[in-house]
Amino acid sequence: MTRKLAISSALVLVVALAACGPRGGGREIKSGTVGGLSVTLANGDGVLRLGQQEFTVTFRDPSGKTVDVGAASLNFYMPAMGTMPPMNSAATLKTTSTPGVYQGRADIEMAGEWQAQVAYEGPAGSGKGTLAVTAQ
Repeated sequence: MTRKLAISSALVLVVALAACGPRGGGREIKSGTVGGLSVTLANGDGVLRLGQQEFTVTFRDPSGKTVDVGAASLNFYMPAMGTMPPMNSAATLKTTSTPGVYQGRADIEMAGEWQAQVAYEGPAGSGKGTLAVTAQ
């Protein structure tokens, strides 16, 4: 009976941790200010990686409370270097049950320095800005 209880407890813990992954906020990749709001990109391990990514984008007011910004967008941009043309990787953002927290997905094509171009427009006004992020 003790072994079954231990296995059941371990299973509950794994499910709970999976549920609290990127949607629960995760670890910060990068944060900054856009249009007077704090914007945080986060995922399970706090690192932006090459390839398909899932992450959250959270908007907070100066008091730290999440804020519904309405329509939000995120594009990862890498400027041209040498003969390589500029690259763009638009993220898909979906609302979550928490206003101001968006579930994101993007395909990062190359490791290196990217500009996360963030924009929003809605109940919290509008804002546009960039955050420097490094993909590994």
